[in-house]
Amino acid sequence: MAELALFPAPAAAGDERQLPRNIEAEAAFLGAILIDNRVVEDLPVHLTPDHFFEPLHGRIFQQAMALIERNSIATPVTLKPYFEADEAMKAVGGVGYLAQLTGSGAGLIGARDFARQIFDLALLRELVGVGRTLVDSALDTSESVDPQSQIEEAETALYRVAGGEAEMGSVKSFNAASLVALQAAERALNSGGHLSGITTGIASMNAKIGGMHNSDLMILAGRPGMGKTSLATNIAYNAAERFRRDEEDGIPPEKNMGAKVAFFSLEMSADQLATRVLAEQSGVSGEALRMGKISKDQFQQLSRAAQALQTLPLFIDDTPGLTIAGLRTRARRLQRRHGIGFIIVDYLQLLQGSSKSGDNRVQEISEISRGLKTLAKELNVPVMALSQLSRQVESREDKRPQLSDLRESGSIEQDADMVLFVFREDYYVAAREPKRPVEGDDVKIHAQHEEWAAEMERVFGLAEVIVAKSRHGSTGKIRMHFEAKTTKFSDLADDSMAYDDYE
Repeated sequence: MAELALFPAPAAAGDERQLPRNIEAEAAFLGAILIDNRVVEDLPVHLTPDHFFEPLHGRIFQQAMALIERNSIATPVTLKPYFEADEAMKAVGGVGYLAQLTGSGAGLIGARDFARQIFDLALLRELVGVGRTLVDSALDTSESVDPQSQIEEAETALYRVAGGEAEMGSVKSFNAASLVALQAAERALNSGGHLSGITTGIASMNAKIGGMHNSDLMILAGRPGMGKTSLATNIAYNAAERFRRDEEDGIPPEKNMGAKVAFFSLEMSADQLATRVLAEQSGVSGEALRMGKISKDQFQQLSRAAQALQTLPLFIDDTPGLTIAGLRTRARRLQRRHGIGFIIVDYLQLLQGSSKSGDNRVQEISEISRGLKTLAKELNVPVMALSQLSRQVESREDKRPQLSDLRESGSIEQDADMVLFVFREDYYVAAREPKRPVEGDDVKIHAQHEEWAAEMERVFGLAEVIVAKSRHGSTGKIRMHFEAKTTKFSDLADDSMAYDDYE
């Protein structure tokens, strides 16, 4: 192979150390591709032009791949027209350099090893960049510096390097994107229903939204007492249990309809959440469970449920006062260690933004909602964030929530791929109970209470999940049954009444 005059010689003693690179490995690998295009079909890593240290090599690789993807042949002859005006190519003797790359067939023997080395050295260069940035930031002792945020930013950068990402591979061709879309459609077809994402465990909800999709930010909102946390714990359990069941049945990960779940609880402790899940799955009232008012039979039910939940892939983080950066750091760790595929945050308004947000709450909420959407895309998992609603709901005659009720910032609606509202009419009807009639009361008082009792019977145990926004489908209402004693949501017995589309 001809001398690569373009590239700098090794540093002399006392010079600054060079970044990790192997120019000869890059040249040998490119030569192997130009001799036999089939080399790219069996690589151990996904290479992009950015992985090459020498920019000219990156451009040669990019153009060769473009020809191969069009079912053309990439050779020195077919590549020649693309590099005749390339200044860097002229510096190494012109387009004849392409033929020089193929001068030795040694690259064909070690093509896989060369590809791996090119990839690994690129990661090392990224790591050097992260380290330099970290050192420069740590040496900055100005008053505006926040050491904790520097640590979180450094961990973010290290996470990207660990995933082989950094600045590389962020661009996806339409061909690759359409393949993912086809796989999702196949997944929905093979599920026997309309489930293309992770299951919620509630058939009517799956039928309406198609499951929970990777990279989506889902907002689950409602007024206090509507059952937001209950529905979230129901879905968390159902997704984790389905993952465990599919895994035990030998179903490959890409076809598993469940997911390992990370539940970030900023309001309730881990043991309180565990109590809820135990109550839901054992059928024992959560109140009775907390107060110890249970029979021996109920305790046995509880024990059986607890035993069944021991291997449930559900991880609870109840760290109080988390910042959005801190939550993202913890989520990355959980995915790296346990393969988390679904994240729940309870609830959004309890997260804190960066110190830069100051006292501007709207700006802080905007930062948090954008951070959650970024997390969903970065980890490629669905993120469900619970949210409070403003009190203006209570002032209306119809208490059903609207998008304008989302509290403190319009950015929540803007960043969300899906907005779901939980609404239970029986909660409001129960609060309107008139005076209970006693002996001697007039007929009007009796009639009022009877009218209220009839209305309460009509709505008791019914709940609605209102799909107010959906980037993937229609909006509408999903009707469910809610068991207040165990805080469990389930499908209605009459599934013909399960949901309505909005006009």
